[in-house]
Amino acid sequence: MDGMKNSAGKPVLLKMVSAIQKNKDYLSEVDGLIGDGDHGMNMNKGFTLFGDQIRDKEISFTDGLNELGNLLFSKIGGSMGPIYGTVFMGMAGAGEKFELIDGAAFAAMLDAGLTDLGDVVEAKVGDKTLVDTLSPANDALQKAVKEGKSFPEALVIMKAAAEAGRDSTKDLAAKLGRSSRLGERSRGVLDAGAVSCCIILISMADGILEQLKA
Repeated sequence: MDGMKNSAGKPVLLKMVSAIQKNKDYLSEVDGLIGDGDHGMNMNKGFTLFGDQIRDKEISFTDGLNELGNLLFSKIGGSMGPIYGTVFMGMAGAGEKFELIDGAAFAAMLDAGLTDLGDVVEAKVGDKTLVDTLSPANDALQKAVKEGKSFPEALVIMKAAAEAGRDSTKDLAAKLGRSSRLGERSRGVLDAGAVSCCIILISMADGILEQLKA
């Protein structure tokens, strides 16, 4: 079956939680090179609270994304809570009508998340933010789906684009946020938001791939 039942998406959500928990120290380490150093701690706090909330209840993939988005909005300090909250709630809103999450549905969801994010932040590709991961990942997914790739193939292509986008931030100078004050000195370091976005997208894709094989 080239799709995942929306109602069967809880394991995907928990895989995302686990991925952030496992990488919390790394995220703070990356963030500490040009930022506050609290990105991993904040992300871990939000995702762990979410994991605890859903662990013992039935929840669909899109309902879970909406719940996660709302929680991040209210529980994570700084800019990242509203940023990720916007993305996840945008994805949830676009996907709630789908009983089956296939390539086209997931592409519509990711595109909606990125579009909604663009309504609240000015960041563009090249600014050294999570958009450098999210935008090329979305572009690659849209292209793969339009070309008729299977859902698993499209997810693998999206993952590769997310990794390339993440890695691209190392050579960029930050133009937004606290790290932008460093100017050229911000080059040579990955952007923490781009790294966490890559972790989230890869864990989400891997979780869906596992469900497709089940």
